[in-house]
Amino acid sequence: MPTYTKDQEAIARLSPEEYYVTQESGTERPGTGALLNNKAPGIYVDIVSGEPLFASGDKYESGCGWPSFTKPIEPAHVTELRDASLGMVRVEVRSAHGDSHLGHVFPDGPQDRGGLRYCINSASLRFIHRDDMEAEGYGEYLDQVEDIL
Repeated sequence: MPTYTKDQEAIARLSPEEYYVTQESGTERPGTGALLNNKAPGIYVDIVSGEPLFASGDKYESGCGWPSFTKPIEPAHVTELRDASLGMVRVEVRSAHGDSHLGHVFPDGPQDRGGLRYCINSASLRFIHRDDMEAEGYGEYLDQVEDIL
C-alpha cells in the first residue's frame, strides 16, 4: 500500500494559484479551472500528496463552475471539516494525508447518485488518464474508472 504525505518538493513546484488553493485554502475563479471540462477516463489525485481522490465516472456537470463529483474514490483520503468562513456554514473538503484544501461538499448533488456534490478546485488536483494509471502506481483503481467519453 502506497504512503501518501505532504510532499515539500511537490509544494515547491506548485504554481502561485495551486499554492493559494491547496496551502492557503483559497478558491480558483469559477469557470477557469483546467479540469472543469475534462471528460477523459481516469482518476484525480491530490497535486501535493498524490493520494487518489475522485474517479472520472463520478464526475458530472453541475453548472457551478468547478469540477463536481458525487463521491470520493477512496473515502479515507478525504476529510470533511466545518467551515464557518464567509458568513456561512459549509463543509470543507481536504485531502487526508496531504492536508490540501480541495473545495467543499454540498447536499445538492444528483439524488440518484447519493445526493452529494463535491465541488473541487482544479488547482488542487492532478489528473491521471486511465492509460497511465498502471504505470503511475494507481492500477488498483482501474476497476473504478469507466469510459465516460
